[in-house]
Amino acid sequence: MTDAVARAARRRLLVALLALGTGLGSPGASRAAPPPPAAPRGGLPSRALRLVVGFPAGGGTAAIARLLADPLRDALGVPVIVEIRPGAGGQIAAQALRAVPRDGTMLLLSHDHTISILPLVTPDPGFDPDRDFVAVAGFATFVNAIALGPRAGVSTLGALLERGRNARVAIGVPAPASVPEFVVQALARRDTLDLVAVPYKGSAPMLGELAGGQLPAAGGSVPELIDLHRAGRARIVAVLGATRQPLLPEVPTLAELGIPGFEPTPYYGLFAPAGTPALTLPRTAAALARALEVREVRERLLGWGLEVRAMSGPELASLERRYREAWSTLIARGSHAP
Repeated sequence: MTDAVARAARRRLLVALLALGTGLGSPGASRAAPPPPAAPRGGLPSRALRLVVGFPAGGGTAAIARLLADPLRDALGVPVIVEIRPGAGGQIAAQALRAVPRDGTMLLLSHDHTISILPLVTPDPGFDPDRDFVAVAGFATFVNAIALGPRAGVSTLGALLERGRNARVAIGVPAPASVPEFVVQALARRDTLDLVAVPYKGSAPMLGELAGGQLPAAGGSVPELIDLHRAGRARIVAVLGATRQPLLPEVPTLAELGIPGFEPTPYYGLFAPAGTPALTLPRTAAALARALEVREVRERLLGWGLEVRAMSGPELASLERRYREAWSTLIARGSHAP
């Protein structure tokens, strides 16, 4: 074969190989091309959703957030991560929410204390709930209660209050300037009793000392107290709210005991930074409503003493405003119930 013929043959072979390489021979070409990243579905976040909680791990709010995380993930189609940022009654978490991008990828899961009560009792909490947040959806209401520890030495609220006529009685509360603290103050002022509210950094350490006998009594939410009550490690002796609770039909309300004025109903809900795209909010609310339909989720929430109730953003906002107005009146007159 002459050199010219050999060169021509090599050129033909090279052309054939190049043509083959554009189809099957290039690296990875034998595999199907990966699909492009999925676009956000009608306003749902395309990245992980972060649920920030402003109270310690081991408490009721953190447990609720973890319970909702997986069904929310299934409904939204994105990972859901629970972030615990405790401190100052949820103030640190609320300030963090105020500072994040308004893209719907971070929400605050909170009850009434952070959103409704802190702005009433803290001169500068670092956020304004009306200006900085928007209600996304609510999922439950509940009531607070008073419980006695195993070493209280009395078995009724009346007996505990009677002791306060002659000696100092310490009653634990989960946070300073919280509804349970206002209740203790109101009970003390009502009959000039020596009751002292002892604030803790969250419900978990308070419950530990209540069950351990270091505290004779404590105020907190029914969801926080119910497990100790069932186990016989504490005894709920009075509930706030307008009616007795289904889980505690034998326990009277404060109004039944002659102490009216504490009927406003606290809530649990999700809040987003103001300015979050409007399309994101109702879709996230719908995902939360679907999560509440999961049998295990609903049964556990009910078992913790919550009244499960799917609320839209506007419904939650309306409930929150009414609740804040009611407590503004109570706080303005020194929390002295009528």
